[in-house]
Amino acid sequence: MAEPDIADPVSLLAQTLRINETFYSIQGESSYAGCPCFFVRLTGCPLRCNYCDTEYAFREGAPRTIGSIIEEIERVGAKLVELTGGEPLAQKRAFDLIAILCERGFTVLIETSGAIDIKPCHPKAIRILDIKTPGSGEVARNLWANLDDLRPHDEVKFVIVDRADYEWARGKIREHSLDLRCNAVFLSPAFPQKKGLEIFGCPGLSPRSLAEWILEDRLPVRQQTQLHKMIWDPGQRGV
Repeated sequence: MAEPDIADPVSLLAQTLRINETFYSIQGESSYAGCPCFFVRLTGCPLRCNYCDTEYAFREGAPRTIGSIIEEIERVGAKLVELTGGEPLAQKRAFDLIAILCERGFTVLIETSGAIDIKPCHPKAIRILDIKTPGSGEVARNLWANLDDLRPHDEVKFVIVDRADYEWARGKIREHSLDLRCNAVFLSPAFPQKKGLEIFGCPGLSPRSLAEWILEDRLPVRQQTQLHKMIWDPGQRGV
């Protein structure tokens, strides 16, 4: 898929995306953790990760024009914008929204599962590639060709469910020299969901355990937690 042609911005602004929610909050993850950020959560996702905390985004949502989304972002006064989901890149018009935002000078983060080709994203966009571990239940959906398109300002994330996940992620980091190919590699302990990850045999992972494994292996990564879940109730939407 070619990069969007934004020579005719008027027609693109009238195009629609199915949006689950938009909100202004504190960025909870990535190298931008702690920064005020405007979030655009798109509806739909082809994956069903065991630890998913946004299942409501699978189907809930309504059409909105690209123009109305940009107007809201500008009205709020945000400079940092993240497209998330669900899986934001599952909607082809998301690439148009990304391109317009980048051309207007916004810093654009894209939280993507890595199951969809990231090459069509605007070159200024920061792709945060969430590589799926075996514990996610969706490891077979990883599109490994995406690693070949990583840019120095992109980031990679692994959500770690248990020790086996950690060892798998450690192997991928070393095999692909991920710490040398992008801005940062993050390891996140799986957060226990209120619905109970026990049904998947995965009640979440202790951040301390993950930290000790990283230190023991001198792994060139950053550990992260979901900061927004420490500020607000973990089940609260719109944060």
